[in-house]
Amino acid sequence: MKYFSLFKLLFLFGWISGIGLFTAIYCSYSSETTKHQFPVTPSFKSTMPLSTNHRWNGFEKEIFSFEGREAWIVKPVKPLAGNPWIWKAYFPDWHTSIDSILLSKGFYLAYINTNEMYGSPAAMQIWDRFYDYLVNQKGFAPKVALEGISRGGLYVYGWAKRNPLNVSCIYGETPLCDLKSWPGGGANGSRRSENDWNVLLNCYGFSEEEALNYDDNPKDHLQGLAACKVPILHSIGIDDRICPPEENTYPLVNSYIRYGGIAMVFPMTRGKQELEGHHFPIETPEKIADFIFINSYPVVHPLDAAKYISTRNGLQNSLLKFKKEKKGTVAFLGGSITENSGWRDKICKYLKESFPETNFSFINAGISSTGSTPGAFRLERDVLSKGKVDLLFEEAAVNDRTNFFSGIAQIRGMEGIIRHAKIVNPFIDIVVMYFASPDNLADYNNSVTPDVIVNHDSVASHYQVSAINLAKEVTDRISAGEFSWEYDFKDVHPSPFGQEVYFRSIKKLIYNSLKKIDISASPVVRRLPEPIDKYSYSNGNYLSVKEATIINDWWVVENWMPSDSAASRRQYINLPTLIADKPGANMELTFVGNGVGICAISGPDAGIIEYGIDDQPFHKLDLFTIWSKAYHLPWYLVLGEQLSEGRHTLKIRTTSDKNPKSQGNACRIVHFLINK
Repeated sequence: MKYFSLFKLLFLFGWISGIGLFTAIYCSYSSETTKHQFPVTPSFKSTMPLSTNHRWNGFEKEIFSFEGREAWIVKPVKPLAGNPWIWKAYFPDWHTSIDSILLSKGFYLAYINTNEMYGSPAAMQIWDRFYDYLVNQKGFAPKVALEGISRGGLYVYGWAKRNPLNVSCIYGETPLCDLKSWPGGGANGSRRSENDWNVLLNCYGFSEEEALNYDDNPKDHLQGLAACKVPILHSIGIDDRICPPEENTYPLVNSYIRYGGIAMVFPMTRGKQELEGHHFPIETPEKIADFIFINSYPVVHPLDAAKYISTRNGLQNSLLKFKKEKKGTVAFLGGSITENSGWRDKICKYLKESFPETNFSFINAGISSTGSTPGAFRLERDVLSKGKVDLLFEEAAVNDRTNFFSGIAQIRGMEGIIRHAKIVNPFIDIVVMYFASPDNLADYNNSVTPDVIVNHDSVASHYQVSAINLAKEVTDRISAGEFSWEYDFKDVHPSPFGQEVYFRSIKKLIYNSLKKIDISASPVVRRLPEPIDKYSYSNGNYLSVKEATIINDWWVVENWMPSDSAASRRQYINLPTLIADKPGANMELTFVGNGVGICAISGPDAGIIEYGIDDQPFHKLDLFTIWSKAYHLPWYLVLGEQLSEGRHTLKIRTTSDKNPKSQGNACRIVHFLINK
């Protein structure tokens, strides 16, 4: 996020006031039915040879081939520091006065011909690669000003929503914001273009019904873009019947403002209104050029996300499978930051768009409040039992710290997940992520790497799996003034802005891995190293509570549900639950393995138990947690480990003691935990 200087803020305010831009415009409009189709797209095919220099409005123009497509760059006479640039999506030779003004100020102008692709996912993949080329090979600014004329709106908003942190601002001229308005034909006078509609259906792979129900038009899902505070400005014709503002600009701008985005609309009412109001002269183009200029310059270079990525053995195996076999399974294991919508959904979408012919299965195994020890014991049931997993995203650093797991438990849990997954599928690729929290940020600000990240990364490094240190990245970006925790990232459960930060880094790992993939190679099985800790939970699993031997005052409820007002986790209700709620209840469990534990539901009435293994002395354990007053939380407790191989007996009894804050003496067990 870029913070304006006082001068810039005053300049922008004066500019807005001077030309009467509005954050939302409501106007009456005629109900006349248009008699014209959308203008035919000019096919941009230069007669000039490629990789040559020519002139464009008096500036040097370099025409070249990019992935077999014609592309060009127009160069300023004297580039500004940082090489700011405008990316024109469509109709590149229409209304060039704004671009010429910016070129004269030192901006570059870029264009690639993706005509007749209607902003489809395939077009967005090309745009990603063109952006990468211009920024990383040509040295252009990392944030680009997008310019979308007419149907160019499909492109600029499609790409901006996928990459909001790479956009300085958006200028739309009568931008198309809903493909149902055109070429589908909307309800406010715009007519259907049958030929263009059929081409669009083919580009997107849509049926008629799918196109009409499409919910990712430019006007949809603007939360992330708005959270990144990307300013937008639309020039419109109030009486435009080809691209009616009531179907396009108005709903987009109104939605954008509701999400906190910066939006301005400039109605063009002077001069001849042609093609049913769709073509009009641009009033004071220098004002629009100023809008782009002040939002794009001076160029700010954000920190490179690659700095926080440890690729190690990378993603070659999974990406090769997606490419060659056209099928793949991707799993997400973690806590609430994984379970909730946000970065995970965007990664799923990005993978599907990167491999459009691949049939993906996605497993969301994120469960709130769980970390690496829970992950290790539930991995088999929640992930591995659902099929052969090719790519696993794992996060546990936040909950391992919040839930007070010891350093040994953090290593045993994370190694349990990684080793177990690799034993089941030696070809699996794994990405371990360390998410941000106030505690982790505080440590980094004191030049201390959080213990939990040291522990988890020691395991990731030992097994040479990829890792992304998002906690360190967020800390550094805040320190660099890119954004704030309070107003932008906001919480350990990231805001829409924070989700975009996470997505950008995870996408970068995948994108960079795709660039390096050797399609002629074969997947590689890498030797499994010796375990860091031979007692890690690499063979962790659940054991049914019905395996317990009840001695007295325990019982099994087939579908337990809380009867009080405390919240619960949906994955831990409606399950067979072993319950005792008064002192003196006894049970035993005979098991085979070197470790044993319980997944207890720790609620407002959680009590204190005593447990012993074989003939060892009993130990007391308080099941009440700092969250128990308000939540029935799943609490994973390892009661015995480093046991000798063979058969053992776990004994549990309830006591009359209880936490002063607890309302009772209950113990509710939904799973026994066994490690062999």
